[in-house]
Amino acid sequence: MMRYLKKGTYKYRIGVGAPVYMAAVIEYLAAEILELAGNAARDNKKGRIAPRHILLAVANDEELNQLLKGVTIASGGVLPRIHPELLAKKRGIKSKSDTILSPSPEKRGRKSLGGIKKSGKKAKASKARTPKKNKQKDSEKEGASNSATDDGPGDGFTILSSKSLVPGQKLSLTQSDISHIGSMKVEGIVHPTTGEIDLKEEVGKALEKAGGKEFLETVKELRKSQGPLEVTEAALSQSTGLAAKFVIHCHIPQWGSDKCEEQLEESIKNCLTAAEDKKLKSVAFPPLPSGRNCFPKQTAAQVTLKAISSHFDDSSPSSLKNIYFLLFDSESIGIYVQEMAKLDAK
Repeated sequence: MMRYLKKGTYKYRIGVGAPVYMAAVIEYLAAEILELAGNAARDNKKGRIAPRHILLAVANDEELNQLLKGVTIASGGVLPRIHPELLAKKRGIKSKSDTILSPSPEKRGRKSLGGIKKSGKKAKASKARTPKKNKQKDSEKEGASNSATDDGPGDGFTILSSKSLVPGQKLSLTQSDISHIGSMKVEGIVHPTTGEIDLKEEVGKALEKAGGKEFLETVKELRKSQGPLEVTEAALSQSTGLAAKFVIHCHIPQWGSDKCEEQLEESIKNCLTAAEDKKLKSVAFPPLPSGRNCFPKQTAAQVTLKAISSHFDDSSPSSLKNIYFLLFDSESIGIYVQEMAKLDAK
């Protein structure tokens, strides 16, 4: 290592510890890339790491992508990306079909008034006009309240596609940067964590950075009051310093453990139940951690969508109306688009 450093034109004087430090840094980078590439190979159900998996590992990690953004990996392929404009048109078509299928309350009011006018009596017709105005005012108020709840997650968040479930809930795939999670305009954000409710994963770090010391103190109080969480247990805390009202901390099971998929399904249902207990109308689900728990992205997406659809099919009327899947990398977006399409087919 010292020989290569001397051949380069980095500095005129090279310390004795420079090659040792350089070797340690290269070893750490190699181990980090191999670990992430191994996770990508496992997600794709492959037993051998290919250049494609190395490309996905580098591209999906923010720091590695910034370090190696000018590097071309041979036979690595390209990253899948669906332009938001292509899916936004489809979403508009669905909304038009919904309006055709369900007539507005104004039209219903006009039909009922038309039947009253046919009676031929002026007194009754004049009396019937007054409730028409009241109905228009009521419909305007309802529209204003609905628009307030359907404004979306806010600036910096792109809704790629959406699907409406039979009970009335709306599932939306949302793309953004993880640093914007603190400004997401939802009533609840799910935080996948461990039993100690730590903030060591990407989502936890982003929430801590956005919320600051006040949010950290709220999490510490939650640890003292509710202690270590059991697997699949969910605990709700105030989201001090964030745009959301609450943060739902959920203990995610370990991949490879006994009945881990069933436990993951139960943990997601517990998050929805905790949100319904507080009468929340919107909840955001970020992707599960890919470090310690190591759930394959394909399996996590399948279990998540299955748990949400079955929860709303089995449960009584829910206060939840909007469910957002907050995604940060192109691989997760492609997986969720595929799984949402399968959900539509079912």
